[in-house]
Amino acid sequence: MITVKRPRFTHWLDQWKDRDVIKVVTGIRRCGKTTLFELFRETLKSQGVADEQIVSINFEDPDVGEFSTFREAWTAIRQKMPQTRRAYLFLDEVQLVPDFERLVDGLYAKKDADIYITGSNAKFLSGELATFLTGRYVEIQMQPLSFSEYRSVFPKQDVRDVFRQYLRFGGFPFAALLPMEPHVQSDYLSGILNTILYKDIFARKGIRDEALLRRLVRFVFDNVGNLLSINRIVGMLKAEGLSLQTATLDTYMESLCESFLVYRASRYDIKGRQYLKTNAKYYVADPGLRRVLLGDKGGDFGHLIENIVYLELLRRYRDVSVGALGNGDVDFVALENGLPRYFQVALSVRDESVLKRELTPFRSIRDQYPKMLLTLDDDPPLDYDGIRQKNIMDFLLDAID
Repeated sequence: MITVKRPRFTHWLDQWKDRDVIKVVTGIRRCGKTTLFELFRETLKSQGVADEQIVSINFEDPDVGEFSTFREAWTAIRQKMPQTRRAYLFLDEVQLVPDFERLVDGLYAKKDADIYITGSNAKFLSGELATFLTGRYVEIQMQPLSFSEYRSVFPKQDVRDVFRQYLRFGGFPFAALLPMEPHVQSDYLSGILNTILYKDIFARKGIRDEALLRRLVRFVFDNVGNLLSINRIVGMLKAEGLSLQTATLDTYMESLCESFLVYRASRYDIKGRQYLKTNAKYYVADPGLRRVLLGDKGGDFGHLIENIVYLELLRRYRDVSVGALGNGDVDFVALENGLPRYFQVALSVRDESVLKRELTPFRSIRDQYPKMLLTLDDDPPLDYDGIRQKNIMDFLLDAID
């Protein structure tokens, strides 16, 4: 079967191989975590690791069966491990095991295995697991394919055609290998969305009002890139005849973010160098999921492009926020080691008034950190007194900028 290579992630795993920490890969369902482990197991074999040293269990696989206690899983895993050689343990969706944190901690304590685990929920590393493993794990968050990775699947096609395809169908790895036919793509992506809603939200959180949650998901998807508050969402849903309490909505929104279906971008006061508690913007994990729910909406193309840029910045930087600047905003502030980079996103700035509008927030920032204006204009890179303008596709195809 054809697989999409994910060199950034396989390199990360290889970098941490045999180091005395647990390697944790988190991310939305079907983003490629299981395939990543398959690819890395092949890397291990090419480095001389024997087949019997590799133990791989996917706890979502029906053939694996269910474990009623972590001790049952412990026994099953230990029986598979070699007696005299170091084992390489790959545990997919290990959170499905009761008291899984005790299982992971116990395996780590034996010191005879290099451990790799995955999870599809942001709370995976909170609570008990974090308590057990403080200082003993490293984590990388995985997303669907970046545009650069997606582009590698279609090297002979015109880049603009591939970009339009990416915006429409998104970057889930298996979807990239399916026929680019709307009904085929929609069937697959609808399955992913429904699985996330039922397994990661309804079942996990015990949410009973399915209709309300689905309406909330549609509302959030439809308001990508808009500043929202919990009170505003409550008010708008009530206007549609849907009544719910603020605390309930807060729980629902938290569930969407925990499942990696939605990302919350907080506002960051650029001058005060602090995060603001009021309002935030929300972005969808993949444009294909948004299209499945909302259809092909042409009126908010700018917000869709903004969503793509946000996801790319998340891949490159540890912290990405919405920049608050007095009466204006900067679309994104990306922080790396506490140092900011600023980004504005616009479809086109060939109109002088639009260019002025996009540059004004940048010019009111008095520091000398990098500032970049990203557009779809097919122009060579430009510079406005240190503010760089670059084509969005070129930016997405760069390894880092």
